[in-house]
Amino acid sequence: MTTQVEQARNGLATAQMDDVAKTEGVDLMDLLSSIAQGSAVIMCRDRKSVGIGKGLKTKVNANIGTSSLKIDPDEEVRKAILAEKYGADTLTDLSMGGDISEIRKMIFENTTIPLTTVPIYQTAAEIGLSNMTEDDLLTDLFRQAEEGVSSFVLHCTDRKTLEMLKERERILGVVSKGGSITCAYMTMNRCENPFVENFDEILGIMKKHDIVLSLGNTMRSGCIHDARDRAQLEEIRTNVELANRASEEGVQVIIEGTGGHVRADRIAEYVRFHKQCSHFPLFVAGPLPTDVAVGYDHIAGAIGASMASGAGADYLCYITPSEHLVLPGPEQAREGLLAFRIAAHIGDSVKYGTSNRDRELAVKRAELDWEGQMANALDSEKARELAPLEGPCTMCGDFCAIKIMKEVNKCSYSQ
Repeated sequence: MTTQVEQARNGLATAQMDDVAKTEGVDLMDLLSSIAQGSAVIMCRDRKSVGIGKGLKTKVNANIGTSSLKIDPDEEVRKAILAEKYGADTLTDLSMGGDISEIRKMIFENTTIPLTTVPIYQTAAEIGLSNMTEDDLLTDLFRQAEEGVSSFVLHCTDRKTLEMLKERERILGVVSKGGSITCAYMTMNRCENPFVENFDEILGIMKKHDIVLSLGNTMRSGCIHDARDRAQLEEIRTNVELANRASEEGVQVIIEGTGGHVRADRIAEYVRFHKQCSHFPLFVAGPLPTDVAVGYDHIAGAIGASMASGAGADYLCYITPSEHLVLPGPEQAREGLLAFRIAAHIGDSVKYGTSNRDRELAVKRAELDWEGQMANALDSEKARELAPLEGPCTMCGDFCAIKIMKEVNKCSYSQ
């Protein structure tokens, strides 16, 4: 297969590029140029194409998947269906319990948007952290590639970076699950990172299927008091180096960074630093600007995400109210997704200016047009549940400011 980035470098606009350009309302040749340079990617699944990166709207990913303590495949499928219904751009299956291959198959059968996985999750869950081998890791990765996965998250930290982590004591060390599993494998086997050691072979299979490489954020902070340190800076350097290698080989790349927990006053600074280090699309998990919003982390995360998006982040991973507590159910997944869609919309208003959608809703509000407001709301279903059928809202009743001024203006004009 000739990948999207290879086609772009040959000056050829693919059907997927054309689809994204029309959906986003951008110039096709500008998009082609961004893909050729690596500053934008197209994540594909069958006939669905999602553009991520320079000049494109901020995208939102929804995590789903079982854990070792809660295995309900049907619920994960319901979460996936809801995520697509309420506007998720992509899904990531993080299943670590039950028949993981079958769960992924069920998700494929019930959704159409691109699907990402973290291949090491399945290997660790099915074989065990202390028993899995390099061959096991590569076998699972290659198998998932053949199944039609759109993107892989690989945590490519190395032993040098792990040593740097010990230089400064953190309250919370490595909080990335995929990163911690990868680090544990390296430590237990006294070896280098198997994904880095086999990077060329992995790139070969990803290029064959035009799978987007997402370089993981292993060294992100787990609380706002764990400030950026040498380990994080080294991970950025390593990820940029690997991203350049992958891009040269014709593999599309995203870099994860500035995720986890970051003090509010540092979010924009860290995002801009990432963008100075690399032109590749930036994927951000969160970030959470406070640690005390337990039960409301989707709200805190959306605040951080709007700052990150406004500063230049291209792709957000949602957080649900269940973060740090339990595996989220369908309703928590919906709440998290809508919070982050709002964050992405706010971020885009900073990057690209206010949208016509906001203006249209304001016009309909001025006209007391409930249906018009619902049509422009990000979650029209929730808004419709709360809105009255007619007349002013019950917050102000007969003393609605808009209604009062309409009546006053009518009187003054008639005189």
